[in-house]
Amino acid sequence: MTETAPGAGGSLTREGAPVGGTGGAGAPAAAAAVPPRPSAARVWWLAIRPNTLPAAIAPVVVGLGVALAGRVFAPGPALACLAVALLLQIAANLANDLADFRSGADTADRVGPVRVAARGLATPRQLTVATGLVIAAAGVAGLYLVVVGGPVILALGILAVLAALAYTGGPWRYGYHGLGEVFVFVFFGLVAVIGTAYLQTGVVDALAIVAAVPMGCLATAILVVNNLRDIDGDRRAGKRTLAVTFGAGFARAEYAAMLAVAAAAVVAIPVAGLASPLALLPLVAAPLAVPLLRTVFGAGHPRRLNPVLKGTARLELAVAALLALGLAAGGL
Repeated sequence: MTETAPGAGGSLTREGAPVGGTGGAGAPAAAAAVPPRPSAARVWWLAIRPNTLPAAIAPVVVGLGVALAGRVFAPGPALACLAVALLLQIAANLANDLADFRSGADTADRVGPVRVAARGLATPRQLTVATGLVIAAAGVAGLYLVVVGGPVILALGILAVLAALAYTGGPWRYGYHGLGEVFVFVFFGLVAVIGTAYLQTGVVDALAIVAAVPMGCLATAILVVNNLRDIDGDRRAGKRTLAVTFGAGFARAEYAAMLAVAAAAVVAIPVAGLASPLALLPLVAAPLAVPLLRTVFGAGHPRRLNPVLKGTARLELAVAALLALGLAAGGL
């Protein structure tokens, strides 16, 4: 999934630093304003976008909680599911960095976190190779899951890889056509939770389906904040996200709706008799949403939304951990 995309090389001027003359007092000031180049490790740490990784971890945790509700736990498939989820998220982030750089959606003066292609910290070739290596690693873990789960897991794995690459790349970039939310909900909610639970239990039941909804909604909320923050740059680049098409007000309402539906789905689990009342544990995390909503609906520079991205990812991980704990405890 995604915070959003990439761009290429940045000069002192493009970064907004002062441009001094070739001598006198201006030269030292300009030289001092040039940021040091990050280490190679730091560059790749930025490229994988660690703040987005909770969206990959959370649905796997919930899928395992669903299995534990039925007193089932297979450590091998559990670890492989986690590995595949993380690697595909990283691959999507790397591919997104490159694709948005090439399309012009990311520039050196973007308001979001650093994109390594846009800043000239990694070349397109380096990002292409890195993306291929990460997908290959995901494929190794995925083959084990195919052995466990059969052809349906193979089909889902292929679709997941295609979805990761086609968000901002390929001949028809669905992220540029307002479909990002749909794909995030499906793959970071339904596919990840139900797939993890299926690889543990061998069945798809109502609990897995309903438990997937809050994960899909919260992952989608992360994308909504991202698109709200980047609305001006996306509009200039021709990236027709829902925020660009329907406006900032729509995006704010969409964010609130995602949080509300996630909470309603959590409540629905015990109300429908799918699990014990302990499944309501995620509601303990509700206060975390208050400052996020306040910031989203407040006024100010788009950069103020950067902490909301991190906060929404933390909220999703907290909800996932509490939901999995409640489901597991109810199965004891």
